[in-house]
Amino acid sequence: MTVSILSLYTYPVKSCAGIAHSEVGLSQGGLHRDRQWVIVDGHGIFMTQRQYPRMALIRPHLSSAGDLTLHAQGMPVLTVPWLTDTSEPTQIPVTIWRSHTLGFDEGDAAAKWLSDFLELPCRLLRVHPEAERCASPDHVNAWRARHEDGAPGFPAKHRFGFADGFPLLVTNQGSLDELNQRLQAKGHEPVPMNRFRPNVVLSGLPAYEEDYLAGMRAGVLTFAFVKRCGRCPVPNIDHLTAKVGTEPGITLAEHRQFPEGVLFGVNAVVAGVSPGTRLGIGDSVELMYDV
Repeated sequence: MTVSILSLYTYPVKSCAGIAHSEVGLSQGGLHRDRQWVIVDGHGIFMTQRQYPRMALIRPHLSSAGDLTLHAQGMPVLTVPWLTDTSEPTQIPVTIWRSHTLGFDEGDAAAKWLSDFLELPCRLLRVHPEAERCASPDHVNAWRARHEDGAPGFPAKHRFGFADGFPLLVTNQGSLDELNQRLQAKGHEPVPMNRFRPNVVLSGLPAYEEDYLAGMRAGVLTFAFVKRCGRCPVPNIDHLTAKVGTEPGITLAEHRQFPEGVLFGVNAVVAGVSPGTRLGIGDSVELMYDV
């Protein structure tokens, strides 16, 4: 079968809207500028659409210079300059679930903009240059132990930003097509892939074939599929309206319930990157199967 990259997405601000790319840079920490910012509440706790679905209506953009702009209906455009001199910003502890990392504050203007739109006190933090948050060593090392022959020298350490647990999420369009067939058979509208907030979407795979993959190769890159992704209620949020429903969660749970949870997509880490590495729509991939 011929498998290729169908679409690419980044989410500069954790749990806000995504950006679709025809081509995007890649590092060992994931796609360029993915989840490099996080919104925290007045107690310093990170915020997501799970509790604050209006976050889906905040649309980030990145300028060619790297400046972040935020757009939302009824709000002026906010520009957050990309600071290159971040050698000594104040470290602010951030906990993403049970993972501890560091951020630095992007200032009062960003805090006021977000607080006005979300209607509660909050602030915008960017990944601190001294942050050392790494993907789960248990999952990465377990994968390395199983695939020493097929991926010799695969690194154990994968530093990344404010994503939930891993630098990359890979999904399969064939799986979404199958889910949408089930939804439509029940009289529901199909859902777009952005509900699942992937980074890399593959085409050419049968439905849920990703369950059986150890990873994939794209040129010199090796992607290790280290953990299937358990889904929370976020896919039930309409990203155009922030309205919270019950689908596709109910239908997905009817046929994708496993001991690890309701599963859709795979968490991944990558090796083989170098300065200037990029991924593009249409890039072909070679599949790696568990044996």
